[in-house]
Amino acid sequence: MGHSQQVDRGRSGLGAAGDATERMRPAGRPAERAGRPAAREGSPVAGGPRVLGLLGGALLLAMVAAQVASGLQPRPILLTSVVVILLAAGAVVFAARAHTFPRAVAAFAAAVLSGYAAEWIGIRTGLPFGPYHYTGVLRPQLGSVPVIVALAWGGMGLAAHATAAAVFPAATAYGRAARVATGAAALTAWDLFLDPQMLRLGLWVWHDGGPYRGVPLSNFAGWLLVSALVMVLIDVIVADPAARSAGLRSVYAVMAFMETVGFAAVFDPPDRLVAATGGACMGVFAVLAWWRGRRAGPA
Repeated sequence: MGHSQQVDRGRSGLGAAGDATERMRPAGRPAERAGRPAAREGSPVAGGPRVLGLLGGALLLAMVAAQVASGLQPRPILLTSVVVILLAAGAVVFAARAHTFPRAVAAFAAAVLSGYAAEWIGIRTGLPFGPYHYTGVLRPQLGSVPVIVALAWGGMGLAAHATAAAVFPAATAYGRAARVATGAAALTAWDLFLDPQMLRLGLWVWHDGGPYRGVPLSNFAGWLLVSALVMVLIDVIVADPAARSAGLRSVYAVMAFMETVGFAAVFDPPDRLVAATGGACMGVFAVLAWWRGRRAGPA
């Protein structure tokens, strides 16, 4: 009887100790308590980052297919809009994988609104790009600015920012300034392709022309200015600009490659000056981002 009481008391002591240990142990996330792996913060379900990566990749491939098809069409206006929509959707999905969905949408919206505001002011005042106007080819339009143009600012704005963030990921004041400047230059480099291509299609008209395939140099100064604003807004909104996104870097690199090939060999007639100029400028940023991204490890 005495021995039994001692055993019972020992068991009670062990039980009390076990209860105390359980109370001291961190509760953990709900998914962990249920025996399931926790989803990444910001992902709606477990495995969210993988799903978003696959979805972004599918949208990127669809964009490439639409670009190929548009290059083979004599008047690819509808496909031009499809390319931009796929670009914007893919960029938001990749950004959501890196920064969470709410921040991705907020950053995209800020870039879209900034680009739209600059275009709305530009066609009325000539600032900051120079005097120009849109034709009625691209629809729908809001305040005489095609909606698809604003979406392009958002999609490529996210891609250019991620490209710059791969080169300058530091959160220091110097890192932020270098990231904004690099992102602005990377986004402006895209317009070395965009403006000549859209002028061919009659989507807008420069009132006074210019030395670069009819585009004034003031246009590129304006692009640098507006692109810098877009980079600042994205940098602030995403909260962790150094979060790497191989998907967004791929969007930028694929766009550089497709535009270069298009102007060099697909468009009729080809324009090797634009292919070389745009390809070299966008290519520098794409290669730098790829090189720095490899050194930093997988995204």
